[in-house]
Amino acid sequence: MRVPAPLLVLASITSVQVGSAIARHLFDDLGASGVTLLRLVLSAVILGLITRPRLRSWSRQAWQAAIVLGIVMSAMNQIFYLSLKTVPLGTAVTVEFLGPLLLALAQTRRWIDVLWALLAGSGVALLGLHGGSSAPVGGLLLAFIAGICWAGYIVCSARLGGIVPGTGGLTVSLAVASLIALPFGANGASAVVHRPVLLLAAAGVALLSSVISYGLEINALRRIPTRVFGILMSLEPAAAAIAGLLLLGQRLPMVGVVALVLVTLASAGVTLARREREREATPAEVIREPV
Repeated sequence: MRVPAPLLVLASITSVQVGSAIARHLFDDLGASGVTLLRLVLSAVILGLITRPRLRSWSRQAWQAAIVLGIVMSAMNQIFYLSLKTVPLGTAVTVEFLGPLLLALAQTRRWIDVLWALLAGSGVALLGLHGGSSAPVGGLLLAFIAGICWAGYIVCSARLGGIVPGTGGLTVSLAVASLIALPFGANGASAVVHRPVLLLAAAGVALLSSVISYGLEINALRRIPTRVFGILMSLEPAAAAIAGLLLLGQRLPMVGVVALVLVTLASAGVTLARREREREATPAEVIREPV
């Protein structure tokens, strides 16, 4: 029996957040940058063995797109993991989610989008202004920068996907990201030489946070509309909070829960607003959804 597409998306979200929780456990032994490096390298190797990209046929434009995406991916992963050193997982993902949300707001451009932006902004402001919050402003800022990189990843990934079919482009981008992360994470990652079990754990992070999740999302997007995918992805902060609680013992304060709910509602609202905009743009046509 074929697994319903929404369940694939939920499985992908769970996979990513469990991977992030495992990564946080490795920080004491490998450092945030060391974990980032190992995740990127192992993901590139695994995807490379699966996809075997035909690089000889690539155009200059394809190489440029892959390199730019690799730069963005490296920054996104390194900065997000650095934020996890001081910010609970659920809070970090809530703030990071502002990046894709702002991108969606820029693409819809309706008056109601201002309300969604204010809703999300008020949630994050609560985190920064609440005196008893366990998340320092510096860590929150890192999570926000990682979110901006996440938005850049979405744009750059779409561009590369339009030039290079399949997932071969992602493999090259991961390799580029690994090279950029090498100077920052080499020292920490070298701990696997004396403790090989750490390499096994890092491989788990690569599989959960990159390989498995990406494969699940690709298969889900072939069978459900992008608007449904976007609404389901709005559950990412909640999944991160649950993973942080169960795997890291990180209990969010009430202000964190309120911020999480506000950002999630704003994300779902923007996704639904985009659907209405598409309907208005094609009043006499049946809107075709991706298969």
